[in-house]
Parts: sequence; C-alpha cells; structure tokens
Amino acid sequence: MIKTDLWPSIEPLLLEIERPSRYIGSEWGSLRKEQAYADLVMIYPDTYELGQANQAMRILVNAVNATEGLAAERAYLPAVDMIDAMRERGIPMFSLESCAPVSEFDVVGITLPHELAATNVLEILDISGIALHAIDRAEDDPIVIAGGPCVFNPEPYAPFFDAMLIGEGEEHVPEVLEMVARLKGEGASRDEILFKLSQIEGTYVPSLYEVVGEQVAQDVGSWVRPRDLGRSDGGRAPEKIAKRIFEGFAQSDAWEPMIVPFAEVVHDRLNVEVLRGCARRCRFCQAGMMYRPVRERSAANIVSAVKRGIEQTGYEEVSLTSLSSTDHSQIETILTDLNREFSGKGVRISIPSQRLDSFGVHMAELVAGAKKGGLTFAPEAGTQRLRDVINKNVSEEDLFSSIDAACKAGWRRVKLYFMIGLPTETDDDIKGIASLAQRAYDRMKSATPEEQRGSLRMVVSVAVFVPKSQTPFQWDGQISSDETLRRVSLLKCSVKYKAIQVNYHDPKTSLIEAVMSRGARNISSLLEAAWKRGARFDAWTEHFDEQAWVCAADECGIDMRELAQRSYDTDRVMEWEHISCGVDRGYLARERDLAQKGITTHDCTYDVCTSCGVCPNLKVKNEIAGDRSLLSPTDTAVMERCYE
Repeated sequence: MIKTDLWPSIEPLLLEIERPSRYIGSEWGSLRKEQAYADLVMIYPDTYELGQANQAMRILVNAVNATEGLAAERAYLPAVDMIDAMRERGIPMFSLESCAPVSEFDVVGITLPHELAATNVLEILDISGIALHAIDRAEDDPIVIAGGPCVFNPEPYAPFFDAMLIGEGEEHVPEVLEMVARLKGEGASRDEILFKLSQIEGTYVPSLYEVVGEQVAQDVGSWVRPRDLGRSDGGRAPEKIAKRIFEGFAQSDAWEPMIVPFAEVVHDRLNVEVLRGCARRCRFCQAGMMYRPVRERSAANIVSAVKRGIEQTGYEEVSLTSLSSTDHSQIETILTDLNREFSGKGVRISIPSQRLDSFGVHMAELVAGAKKGGLTFAPEAGTQRLRDVINKNVSEEDLFSSIDAACKAGWRRVKLYFMIGLPTETDDDIKGIASLAQRAYDRMKSATPEEQRGSLRMVVSVAVFVPKSQTPFQWDGQISSDETLRRVSLLKCSVKYKAIQVNYHDPKTSLIEAVMSRGARNISSLLEAAWKRGARFDAWTEHFDEQAWVCAADECGIDMRELAQRSYDTDRVMEWEHISCGVDRGYLARERDLAQKGITTHDCTYDVCTSCGVCPNLKVKNEIAGDRSLLSPTDTAVMERCYE
C-alpha cells in the first residue's frame, strides 16, 4: 500500500525546534525496503538520542528486514517541542525511513524498556491518531503490539495493546507480522486475527482474558483467565503464556547491521552482543530471571563481528554488551584478539560494567586501551551480610582487588553502584556503604602514583530498590520516600571524604516504578489519568510531574504507597503469574526464604543445576563457548540430565 508522505509538512517544523537531526532519517546504514507485502514500525517510547542506541530495536528491525516480503521502519517519540508543534498543525507521528504516518502500517510495535516510559506509550498512540484502548480500534487500524522487559507484568498496559510478545523477538516478531498480513489478505476480522495471534507461542492477547477477584485468584493460581469466546470450534486463549527463546542465538552472527546517526546519541559506539542471559542469580534482578539461560557466542564470531562493524561504521569505540560480559568463558581470548587486531589504530574496546570477581590485573590490562574513561563496579550493598541476602556473590576483597588492578592500569575515575531499601537492610548496612566507599578510595590512592592522585574521582550512585515481577523479591515492599531520604541523609553524613560524591535516585519516581512494576490491570486507569493530566517523559527530571500522578491516584481511588510498600507471604498469587519467564514459582519462593536466612546460591554455569526450572520448562540449556573449569565430568553429567 502506498503511504502518505508527511515530509512536506514536517520539513518546515525543523526550523522551529531543537535538534532537527532527530527527525530527518536517511542516516548511514538505514534501510527503506520498498517491496514488501507487510510492514511494521518499531517505536521506542522516548527521544531519538535514547532510542537509537537501543539494541533490541536494532535487532528486531534487522530481523524483520532480513525476512523476504517483510519490511520494518523505526520511529521515536518526538521531544516535547516537536510534539507540541505537531499537535498544533495536526501532523501525526511518523516513521523515519519513509516519513509515513505510524497509523498506516500493518503492525505498530512499541518496546517497553522501563516503567517510567509508560505515559509515553499513551502519548505515542494519541499523536499517532490510534485509539488508546484496543477495544476501540477499527477493523483497518494497525495491530498494536508490545515487547520488552515490562511485559513480564503486562497488566498495567493490557488495555492499550492488541497483543504483547513475551520473551525474545528475533523469530517471534516476523512470525506475528506474517500472520497479520496473511489473515488480513484473507479478509479475516480483527477479532479473528487477535485470536489466531494468541495461538502463537509466547503471545498474550489481553482482550481474550478476564480479571478475577483476589479470592478466586488465590484458588485458581491466576488473576486472569481465558474468556469463553463462544467459538464454534471451542477455541480459547492459553491459560499461561511462556516466554519465547531465540534458540539460535549462540550460533547467530554477532554482527548486526547498524545505523550511524547524524546526532550524538547515548552510547554512541559500535555495540556487539557477546552473550545473553546471566546465571549469577541476584535476587533483585529481573533481567537475570527473564533472559535465562546463558548463551555465549564464540570468540571467533565476536571478533569477526567487531572487525566488520568497525569497517562498516567507522566507530572508534566498541562495547561488548551483555548483562555481564566479563563472565564470558572466552573473554580473555576475545579481548586479546581485539587488542592485537586494533593495536595502534585508536580503537577502544569497552565493557559496560565489570564483575568484581572477574576483574583482575590481567583483565584491567586487556580493557585499558589508550583512552580510559571511568569504570563502574556494582557491589550493590555495603555489607557482606546484605550482599549474601541479595545473592551478590562478591566480597570486599573482590572490590579492592579490582580497584588495585584498575588504578595500576591507569584508571582514575571509579563509580560504585549501590541500592538502598533492599529487604532486611538496616542502618548498619547504610553506614557500610560509606565505610566501603572510603576504604575503596584509600585503595585507589595507594594504587596510584602520588603525583597523579589529584585526578582521582569516586562517585557513589544509589538507587532505590524496586520490587520486580518474576524475581524472588517480588513479594517484598519498597521503603517509603521519607525513609529513602532519611537513609540517603545517613549515608551522606557517614561519608567523610570530600573526594567521594554521593548521587541518589529520586524516590518519587522510584514510587511510580514500583507501582507500575507490581500493579494489576486496574493500574491502567491510573496510568491513563496521569497522562491526561500531563504526565509524560517521567524519566526526565525536568518533565516529571509528581502532582499529575498524585491527583490521578486520588481520582482513581488507588493508594500508590500501599501498593508499592506492601509485603506479601510467598503463598500469595501475584498479578502476573499467567506470564512465565520459565523460572518455577517454587524456586522464587525458595530463594526468598534463603535470602531471609542469608544463604547464597551458586552460579549454575560453574556448578551443578540449581533447579530454577528454565531448562526443562523451555527445553533449552546453557550454551557455554569455552571451558568452565570448576565443573567436573560428574557435575557436567548431572547438568545434562537436568536439561533432558
């Protein structure tokens, strides 16, 4: 279908707004696929600078464009000045590649990267001229789908999406697009299309489910159940939706075609995904649960991808991305080969965040390079007791050894990341952050030549614990905003070194994160009411409007603090239990019990299976490219039996 070209309307606006390069498209590496029988526009719910750097967007657009007959374009939420100008002139949201209205695509995909992007989703639908509620969309409206981390509790977003794709999308998204196109071509109704989509593994169609009361939920083990659709074939949506896994990840080419933007973006560098998943089992970490199992690409694959990426993009910095890149079994081989390949060429190899128990002297030398920015380490908690509670299997000595290695290799700036409000935290744990940071700074000084100590910088960054769905801490509440500020004040007073800067996350936005993370379907009314009162770009300090949320909560009769701060027994069925990341509920409950006792759980890629359930439930297994020396032949045999 020939689409409307909005460029004649967009071009005059570019003289009036900031950063017009956000909206012009035609970047090096962008692709406009003319001949296709079905098309998708993938949208990141924030500005170009943030969205263009998003690796999931890049992967999914590439996956669709690599499929014969399918085409994908990109779109990003315009900045506030552009939105206002577009509304004033009646110009709808548009794609970058063809400058076509979003509403003219067959499928509109919106990634949900974090809870504070929620109001931006409604802003996107509204300026696109698409009905907010799926139930109000016409037969010829696009099918609106969602994916990303937040769909592991999809309920606060449920009324706004036709379908939600749970898990990894490399195969899933093209499959959905192909089915939508085929059924539309056959003249199928919108209802029939949605039902057929619900039969695709990993696809949740909220309109096909009804919400039950709490007592029923506890009896049947789910807050939602498939509705009786009255179909002659008796068809119903599945009781539980399990995440999709891209089983070919480890063998797939690590080079993903990449766009080089005109504007400077966040993380403006070549990104190569080296592994997927993490088996460290931090009990607060949703990503560690939802991306299991661990799958590593080979060293040869990664090195080849980096070489091609540098040649094709001209970038001078490469980031080896994953949840924990220094855990890759061949990371030393990868870094050694890359350093040899790019020696003297001004190319910097970086790893986003370093594991404290993996970052020794040799690792520091391998990632040092000629240009040294800052290093980020995440002890998460200030005392060993609390690190054991959260299953952060690192010690103070791991941190000190890492800092020694980094400073001896030439680094002078270190950022330490902690959380406050973790379950069982006490004031002694808060003071422990200050003590640990000060002793770490002392190690920095000791490991740095005296004449260079004036350049040493340490930042302590503190986030507020947000209970996340699908984790052992999903049943635990968040501390109040007042208590957060008290603990931050205690931390600041406990830090005696002026050279240590303490930053902290705004507890007001952390409250919204917790509400969206733990909410049921009724939270959608709160989300909509807040958006109607002007809430948008909630992750941006200058745009966050606390009053919009407070007034919306009063209007909807929702106590946000009670929802965020309440703790539950592990026998309570949570609102998202119809969605499965593959991890057994019993495992999450067991891990929460171990947390209360301060007992840690090992990494199954180094040791025997911990019975989380992912491998047998999803019929997958860890794929390790190199050697895990701690595993004996007997242990390996035990793990193989667990996968069967």
